[in-house]
Amino acid sequence: MFKNKNADGTLNLCGKNVTRLRLAMRPKLSQKGLADRLQVAGLDLEKNAVQRIESGQRFVTDIELRTLAEVLNVSVDELLG
Repeated sequence: MFKNKNADGTLNLCGKNVTRLRLAMRPKLSQKGLADRLQVAGLDLEKNAVQRIESGQRFVTDIELRTLAEVLNVSVDELLG
């Protein structure tokens, strides 16, 4: 049987870390601000997609994961950790 959800029911491993890292940036970065930076980096995500990623309601592709790591200035491992 395939398992597409975490034990807590979320659909990704990185959402909580995205929130933590976004809020740790100085100055604090809003979800809209993160979406804007992701778009500049070539990833077409809007604020609602960022919100759904952070809340665990949306899957994250490997391309999105790599771009999130670049924009947040961390490794992919740190996002998944």
